[in-house]
Amino acid sequence: MINDLTAARQQMALSLGFHIVFAVLGVGMPWLMLYAEWRGLRTGDERWTALARRWSKAVAVLFAVGAVSGTVLSIEFGLLWPAFMARFGSAIGLSFTLESFAFFLEAIFLALYLYGWKRLPPRVHLLCAVPVALGGMASALFVTTANAWMNGPVGLVAEEPLAGSSIGTARDGVPVATEPLGPFLAPTAGPQLVHMGLAALLCTGLAVAAVYAVAMLRDPSKRDGYHRRGLAAGAVLGLVSAPLQVVVGDWATRAVAEWQPAKFAAMEGVERTVDGAPFHAGPVEIPNALSLLLHFDPNARVVGMDAIAPPDRPPAAITHVSFQIMIVIGTALVGLAALAAWLYLRRRRGAPHPAGHRWFLAAMAVAGPAPFVALIAGWIVTEVGRQPWIVYRVMRTPEALTTQTGLATYLYATAAVYLALSVALVAILRRIARGPTPPDPSVALTRTEVPA
Repeated sequence: MINDLTAARQQMALSLGFHIVFAVLGVGMPWLMLYAEWRGLRTGDERWTALARRWSKAVAVLFAVGAVSGTVLSIEFGLLWPAFMARFGSAIGLSFTLESFAFFLEAIFLALYLYGWKRLPPRVHLLCAVPVALGGMASALFVTTANAWMNGPVGLVAEEPLAGSSIGTARDGVPVATEPLGPFLAPTAGPQLVHMGLAALLCTGLAVAAVYAVAMLRDPSKRDGYHRRGLAAGAVLGLVSAPLQVVVGDWATRAVAEWQPAKFAAMEGVERTVDGAPFHAGPVEIPNALSLLLHFDPNARVVGMDAIAPPDRPPAAITHVSFQIMIVIGTALVGLAALAAWLYLRRRRGAPHPAGHRWFLAAMAVAGPAPFVALIAGWIVTEVGRQPWIVYRVMRTPEALTTQTGLATYLYATAAVYLALSVALVAILRRIARGPTPPDPSVALTRTEVPA
């Protein structure tokens, strides 16, 4: 039987992992839905409108699941970590308050959007999708500010500073006052917010593209205008986000190196502080590359794990492996984006449509789950890499744990519920995806017309 601290941490990891996978789809899908309906109105092409109608059903399901799983996470904060909420609830309160307003905005206009098909004027109906997309993104980012504050807390007014830190705390660990805007002023907020927003678009785009790619691989008759539009919309959103995410990831890594050196040392696997640190890309070691990438100086000093007091060191192995997984997937997706851009340019010069290449469809099908793996790996880096702190250098995780015992039972029960919900949700989304498609006025691509 695992101990209560481990059970509480694993339950939070399970809840966050479940929520984040479906939440990012709930954040990204309204943007695709909005784009598809706009294209339908602009061009008069009913295939775009049909895509918007189908995607709106998926948005409704994902919204419901995201709302429920997000509520579970909020409750778990109070049940499992009451000392954290008692001390720092006021520090992150504004973030969750604004998230609630964004959630209600999204819910109200989503109801109008779903009810308004053929009841509202087309342009009014389209405008109803705008608050849905903006509210979903804002909701996710407001919550992310709270996590950013936990990684780089600011705005704590106290009697005396924490030893060795510029962050203030009272003698008994309770802040005298907190700055309401602290989560938005945290040094890690900027890169973490942009990184999360792009992750939602990246995951959504490639997941949608993968659905249509798999359909085309299974049935060549589905390489028609309707499915090609679905593939193209998802692929463009996902593959355009991929190189941007790499740039933002570099920004986020620099912020971690500056504000959380222990996490950075674990991420990069730097055991000892060294001048001219090498960069490890899997088994390949590039001399001085890490110092060059981080400080633009091949001989710059990089802080290693040996500079961190043993009680303050995060679990290095899982943090490092997760970071490497994220890098490998990000690099592969950038390569796929470059390949797709090349196929698009060839298409403009008269070459076959990318949907005619089975190898490209297979690559898009494989790319569908890849960003979700990177997403989970990124959150492992963020959360495990911050340990042993729940609020970095202010409050340790064991200090925040509830005094209630037997938490392993709640973990197993939560796992069973989430497993059942996952199966049901996937079944519903598959049913939506397999629904009838509208008549296609274009000539469908066949095996003989398009080289495989």
